[in-house]
Amino acid sequence: MSSENPSPAEQPPAPVPKKPRKIRSERHIIGLLFGICLILTFFLGSLLFALVTLHVPNISTVAHYQPPQATLIYDRHGQIVDRIFTENRTVIPLSAMPDLLPKAFIAAEDNRFFEHPGLDFFSVIRAAIVNLRRGERGQGGSTITQQVARSLLLTPEKTYVRKFKEAILAWRIDTLLSKEEILYIYLNQIYLGSGAHGVEAASQAYFKKRASELSLAEMAVLAGLPQAPSNYSPLAYPKRAVARQMYVLNRMAAAGYISADQAREAYLSKITYRNATTADHLDENGYYFEVVRKAVQGRMGIPLETAGLRIYTTFDTEMQHRAVLAVRAGVQEASERIAKKGKAKIPQMPQAALVSIEISTSKVRALVGGTDYLKYSFDRVTQAKRQAGSSFKPLVYATALGMGWEPESYLSDAPFSITGRNGARWQPKNYGGKYHGEVTLAEALANSYNMVAVRLLQHVGAKNVHALARSVGITSYLPPDLSLALGSADVTLLELTSAYTPFTRQGRYCPPSFIERIELPDGTVLPGDGAEERQVMEMPVADKMRQMLEGVVREGTGRRVAVLTGSIGGKTGTSNENRDTWFIGFNEKLLTGVWVGFDDNQSLGGEETGGRTAAPIWLAFIQALQNFPAN
Repeated sequence: MSSENPSPAEQPPAPVPKKPRKIRSERHIIGLLFGICLILTFFLGSLLFALVTLHVPNISTVAHYQPPQATLIYDRHGQIVDRIFTENRTVIPLSAMPDLLPKAFIAAEDNRFFEHPGLDFFSVIRAAIVNLRRGERGQGGSTITQQVARSLLLTPEKTYVRKFKEAILAWRIDTLLSKEEILYIYLNQIYLGSGAHGVEAASQAYFKKRASELSLAEMAVLAGLPQAPSNYSPLAYPKRAVARQMYVLNRMAAAGYISADQAREAYLSKITYRNATTADHLDENGYYFEVVRKAVQGRMGIPLETAGLRIYTTFDTEMQHRAVLAVRAGVQEASERIAKKGKAKIPQMPQAALVSIEISTSKVRALVGGTDYLKYSFDRVTQAKRQAGSSFKPLVYATALGMGWEPESYLSDAPFSITGRNGARWQPKNYGGKYHGEVTLAEALANSYNMVAVRLLQHVGAKNVHALARSVGITSYLPPDLSLALGSADVTLLELTSAYTPFTRQGRYCPPSFIERIELPDGTVLPGDGAEERQVMEMPVADKMRQMLEGVVREGTGRRVAVLTGSIGGKTGTSNENRDTWFIGFNEKLLTGVWVGFDDNQSLGGEETGGRTAAPIWLAFIQALQNFPAN
């Protein structure tokens, strides 16, 4: 018997169910993750291997960016007049830069700076293609971050190993710092030619202005320099600089930082460059700056070349220039006279020095330590100690007035001699060998009679004169005998000039000041070298001395400067054998001292005196300032 339905034994076996696709996907994912892990392990291992074997530098110094900075010296008007540096750099924050300045560098050097992770692979590929075509390593494709890594941590050599290190460092820097921090380092670190590192120093080097004051045209010039500062220097190759400037402006316009009209206007605008040498008037100003440098160095105890200080001084650029011209002209005239008097083959030119102090403030406005700092760096204002001659006499007379003597008091101007403890006789003489009998102190000072000065010192005592001299800033050794009346003491021009301060300030003395203030890189402000004034002689005594010194100019040995109007006073001085000539004088605003002599201490000649040799330099300086008064 048959049946339509087969029996169970005859039925085909049921198919084996397949494993779910989910299991396969999981295996695929696991394999993929494993592969990624292998790749990452290989990459990290390679990176670690590179860091160890290639000696890739630590980037902690980048995070704590503290580069050597130039110390800046400013004049009384806040203008930079000198820089002390190993690397000419002044670090400024991004906030102190014009908004377009960083953008100019980004457009020129790395237009994808804010997008890539320190490495711009598009630029790298493009550079590699160019290098392959040229068969050289000319194109680098370096980002701003890579340039920071290279500048701070690597050498500039062009090798593939260095480029690999550079890439590793750039990636690490980009993960460590923000883009703004990287840009801040870059714009302060990059070398831009003319010895300038960073945009602030470059702004001063090329345009003599702060970076904050740059125009768009000037920014574009600076942004065109990083590729090749020497080749694109606007001072050496102006046409190349203009072409590079146009490139930067076009890139800025293409990036949307500026409009086409702004780019065109900037390109057509005129730029005035600072065409200065590295010495930059150091021959004129070097003596003053050296005094400031030594004072700050001694006070701070750190190398100024890398300290980044801002030193604000009392220096007046215009007055200094006039002083230099007066000194050089005076030395030339003296040299010609000496040659005509039989010394045609003098071994060297005489030297001269000048220092000018503002009376109302005791601030030193000009200091000339010689005819040319670059040739003769020895400072004859603060370093040379020379015999004071008769220019020391006012201190003897001031001591006497303080003890009750009067300008109208009489004293003998007759020959004088005295026997010393060793039995030797000392017999000083008047200049010219003439004597005048009984004369007033005012007349004796005006005509510089030696016998009266010696007798007056005999009356008042050397110790009292020493005490007054110390109170007005003279620290040099002072002889304890009567020769002091004739200026046998060796003093500096700065000492002797500032010692006249009380005669012009109603008996008050204030030490001469060179420094207004010092600013540290962190903004801390330190006080300058100014000091409190003190009363060192009674006001009536100072007034009488001023009148007596005005008499020296009006009717005495200082008559050469009497052509000036107003309250003019001073004292001439000539040392033994005419080796040193002096004139310390004042008008209503300035107290100025002048010295002329030979460095080897030889005689200037019998006719060269303080009135003839030093006073004309003083006069020329004061006359030149009539259109540039101290303020």
